[in-house]
Amino acid sequence: MTIDALRPAATRILNPVAIALANRRISPNSLSLASLGFAVLAGICFYFSVERPFFALAAILFVGLNSSFDALDGAVARYLRTDSKKGDFLDHVIDRYSDVFIICGMFFGGHVQWQIGTITIILVLLVSYLGTQAQALGIGRFYGGIMGRADRLALILLASVAYYIYSEPVLGYTMIGWSIIVIGLGSHITTIQRMGSIWKRL
Repeated sequence: MTIDALRPAATRILNPVAIALANRRISPNSLSLASLGFAVLAGICFYFSVERPFFALAAILFVGLNSSFDALDGAVARYLRTDSKKGDFLDHVIDRYSDVFIICGMFFGGHVQWQIGTITIILVLLVSYLGTQAQALGIGRFYGGIMGRADRLALILLASVAYYIYSEPVLGYTMIGWSIIVIGLGSHITTIQRMGSIWKRL
């Protein structure tokens, strides 16, 4: 299911854009910081979207830009041959902050109870931690499981479109609220999957 399997195809599409940005001397770190800025804006839009579904459309734009710039920073670094451990570290830190801003904006606004939102963001961060922990143990960065970051963002985008089309609650939650619940459940399953896979490789 994971959308990370489409990473090679996405890389081929983004490479020409990355080359153009590199030729304009735009640094990978500036792209990483821009992706964080878009995540902050997405979180703010999600917060206000509970009573104003139009803000969900703006959130879609900012989530898409966050995802695109997050992919472009690495592509530019590889093209310029400036990829480094520092850049990789900064990228991971910004990704986690981006996850927090986007998902917290969704449940702070009231799409779902804060208890559910808190559990979801903890599980999301745990999934990412296991991926980097595998790298720290010498296995390599691990992207396995049914709910990687690309899957989360795709689900958030689809839920936002659905919410804009139909903003009434379904069984007590908006479409965005249901996406938080699904992300939480999927992240829990992914945590178990990654733990099992990493354990076997060790």
